[in-house]
Amino acid sequence: MRYMSNQQFESKLKKKDYESELERLQIELVKCQEWVKQEGLRVVVIFEGRDAAGKGGTIKRITEKLNPRVCRVVALPKPTEKERSQWYFQRYVEQLPAAGEIVLFDRSWYNRAGVEKVMGFCTGEEYEEFLLACPEFERMLQRAGIILIKYWFSVSDEEQEKRFLERINTPIKRWKFSPMDLESRSRWADYSAAKDKMFAHTDTKQSPWWVIDSDDKKKARINCISHLLSQIPYEDIEYPEIVLPEINQEGYSRPPMDEQTFVPDRFDKNGD
Repeated sequence: MRYMSNQQFESKLKKKDYESELERLQIELVKCQEWVKQEGLRVVVIFEGRDAAGKGGTIKRITEKLNPRVCRVVALPKPTEKERSQWYFQRYVEQLPAAGEIVLFDRSWYNRAGVEKVMGFCTGEEYEEFLLACPEFERMLQRAGIILIKYWFSVSDEEQEKRFLERINTPIKRWKFSPMDLESRSRWADYSAAKDKMFAHTDTKQSPWWVIDSDDKKKARINCISHLLSQIPYEDIEYPEIVLPEINQEGYSRPPMDEQTFVPDRFDKNGD
């Protein structure tokens, strides 16, 4: 069993501080969202990293207070036979934002440089072509005015093991664990080598990879959201004062309540 040192324990973010800062950042995310919508900006954020590195939890905290019509998450399944015959980037292009939208890719076109490479789901020629084409593809997106931000969530093998065991042994998290997770554990070194080569080709000055240490989930979420906000220039929007009108019920008669079928109130003390 692994124990944290006193220094590690003290460095962990306290729940109260985490919740307070998260609330503040989520307010800023709403402001940013409204600015993106008003100014017609197009934002793409890529989340990549090890399995169980905390990408999903961070994405959830980013989106939970936002308008899903403005900010949407894209998590594509494995490609169909038709998609496999298309230009590799084609199905991702279809998901790019229109003016006034933010798209968060929960894994992205970088599947080819990671799982597809390690698991043999693509040929060597397809893999090498991706490494050459990807930087050009991203420069094309940026020339078109898209704000592109890439995050890599880094987790230690010890912490990944802990999270995998938690998924296996916790009923409400069991669905998160897949056979592919077992493969990712057994091929840790292969994934590490693939990640290193991917960075060597795609960690460019114009489109850098921002690495997030995610062994502490709370810190990772706060660091990621704070950095994301710093990458999108936005300003506060002044809203006009809103006065709610009075309800005019003239000519309307509410039907009797006992004619409607209500869901039973489990907290009704007079019930069963």
